[in-house]
Amino acid sequence: MDLTQGSQEEKNARAKKMMLWFGIASLIMGFAGWTSAYIVSSSREDWLTNFELPTAFLYSTLIIIISSGTSMLAKKAIDKNNNSLAFKYLLLTMFLGIGFILLQFSGFSELIGQGYYFTGPTSSITMSYIFLIAAVHIVHVIAGLISLVVVLYNTYKNKYSHDNMLGFELGATFWHFLDALWIYLILFFYFFG
Repeated sequence: MDLTQGSQEEKNARAKKMMLWFGIASLIMGFAGWTSAYIVSSSREDWLTNFELPTAFLYSTLIIIISSGTSMLAKKAIDKNNNSLAFKYLLLTMFLGIGFILLQFSGFSELIGQGYYFTGPTSSITMSYIFLIAAVHIVHVIAGLISLVVVLYNTYKNKYSHDNMLGFELGATFWHFLDALWIYLILFFYFFG
């Protein structure tokens, strides 16, 4: 298929999707680098091996998985030209995303309550990695929430339809990526922690 063919609108859509995938690829490389460094550092003598991840991280995993489901339900509603229902599902997706972040901070509080800190004399390299990786993911979830606000606004203004889903699809793709990324990270911490 010749990518230079098609209407200007089709070319624009392909360009935006490609830019999103380039961004996602760069994020994958960044997190792959941090998790690789985590594995390499685990051979250090001061590496912690007898700690448990906070239960709040598990609850946040469930919340973000549900949020991907509500995002998919919003897409189905738009496909059926029911933007009102789509708006409600997207609003629920946003609240679940906020809940995810709050549970992550609760998890950080659990770690601190166990005496683990990001930096300082009582910190450990293990916990520094966990804090760093989870915090960087939270920053990207905040970016996802910002894009979700734009999608919510456009849904409210009835700008999406079965034939005009580009903005919605870009936002949903990024949101699903953040979901998959967190699932990878939580499994990584459990199996390599």
